[in-house]
Amino acid sequence: MNLKDIRKNYSKATLSEKSLRDPFPLFEKWLEEAIEGKVNEPTAMMLSTVSEDCKPSSRIVLLKHLTEKGFHFFTNYNSRKGREITANRRVALLFFWPELEREVRIEGIATISSAELSDQYFRERPYESQISAMVSRQSETVESRNALEQLWKNLQISSKGEKLERPASWGGYFVLPESIEFWQGRPNRLHDRILFVRDEEVWIVSRLAP
Repeated sequence: MNLKDIRKNYSKATLSEKSLRDPFPLFEKWLEEAIEGKVNEPTAMMLSTVSEDCKPSSRIVLLKHLTEKGFHFFTNYNSRKGREITANRRVALLFFWPELEREVRIEGIATISSAELSDQYFRERPYESQISAMVSRQSETVESRNALEQLWKNLQISSKGEKLERPASWGGYFVLPESIEFWQGRPNRLHDRILFVRDEEVWIVSRLAP
């Protein structure tokens, strides 16, 4: 397999640091354009964490709540990512929208979201997804697929469509960014890279070499 000759020349857009003072309006604009452009899974982001013994791991999660301060996703607190966030709250997020030739890299601090926000999002999930959150001991070994599906069916039968309460082991995380980098593909590998670094309540903006 010859990989060295696989190349793509990017030319869809440009990105300038002029007049940029806050990364969130730009992120919202890019996210809206990804959604409107029918990018596959526009809210998907790679979450990277580090264990107590400094081993990194990454997986895809979905952005489910965005504010002018940061990013929220939801998961099982006892999962591998949950345990690693407990050990080391520094995380990285990565959005990649290849159809728009764009990427956003975020580094920051993760904390548990408010119980109110987690409860609200849990109630808004499809009923079947609520059941899955309750029966799955995420990241733990399971006996078989059949055993997992049987747990799901048992709860579905026993709950009889009644309102389900969010389990204490499941909820949201909030990522407060310390830096946000926007990458726009450009011709000849001279890509645009604009970096925002938080200095208390002020964002410092700079351009990085590609």
